[in-house]
Amino acid sequence: MIIILRADVSDQNVQVVEQKIASMGMKSHVSRGIQRTVVGIIGDESKVDKEAFEVFPFVESVIRVMKPYKIVSRDSHHEDTVIDVAGIPIGGKTIQIIGGPCSVETPDQMAKAAAGVAAAGCRLMRGGAFKPRTSPYAFQGVGVEGLEMFQVAARKHNLPVVTELMDVRMLDTFLEHKVDVIQIGTRNMQNFDLLKEVGKVQTPVILKRGMSATISEWLMSAEYIAANGNHNIIFCERGVRSFETAYRNMLDVTAIPVIKRETHLPVIIDPSHAGGKAWMVPALSRAAIAAGADGLLIEMHPCPSEAWCDADQALNPEQLSELMVELRGIAHVIGRDF
Repeated sequence: MIIILRADVSDQNVQVVEQKIASMGMKSHVSRGIQRTVVGIIGDESKVDKEAFEVFPFVESVIRVMKPYKIVSRDSHHEDTVIDVAGIPIGGKTIQIIGGPCSVETPDQMAKAAAGVAAAGCRLMRGGAFKPRTSPYAFQGVGVEGLEMFQVAARKHNLPVVTELMDVRMLDTFLEHKVDVIQIGTRNMQNFDLLKEVGKVQTPVILKRGMSATISEWLMSAEYIAANGNHNIIFCERGVRSFETAYRNMLDVTAIPVIKRETHLPVIIDPSHAGGKAWMVPALSRAAIAAGADGLLIEMHPCPSEAWCDADQALNPEQLSELMVELRGIAHVIGRDF
């Protein structure tokens, strides 16, 4: 950590900083230039709160040299991590497509959805039994009954189950129903109590990016999970909020290479929530795979016009199958398995 002091700093002020550093059990190194005095902290800066020094009026700025996220950083693990989900690898050379409806509705709908997902060649299935909605009057999901419907439909085709956890009080229920991957949605990316609890289990976690979150904030949220013991984390970019109104969210394709440079963990993309329209999903999916994503989270409904939520962004089974053919071609061109 580097502490930059103001130009008019006195020797007494410098001593105050040195004494503060010493009281934390670390050493300091002072460099006096013509215009600035810089104090370097020697030791484990993760134990140092920047605000402890920023509070001094003679301190201009405090800069961390080390990254605040340790476990999820690529510095701590240079090779790509592959997450095992019921024998299916996420990360590494293989690209995985997770397909399924936005929400669990009825046994018949889920049976048809599972059949369509399997027929298209997807190896995992998504679906929401509990739904976070902007309006309190919108459909919120069918709850625990939905988890049961989901399992019955998915297991028939040997598809691991991916579903969203909104409330820490439901974690035990998710474990009892053998949910294969817990999804933390964009609105809960910084629900730190929830992150800590899913960190205490070993079930893989898909961590979606908050709609206005920086990459650093996203990585720090993952660190909350990892710091509590669960290193089975999959990042999911789903579009960020912008000034544009022509589409639902702005898919940050740039985030794919950036976050893969920062972390050894897998990165997948949700093109459905980014565009918000089914016709946009193929283009965004192709771009994501070409940019290096390890997988996609795609909404598919047996009959999109009858979907209980997010009908506009769901593909039908035929469209998903056609898209899978296109994505397989891109994957092979860039030297990845599909």
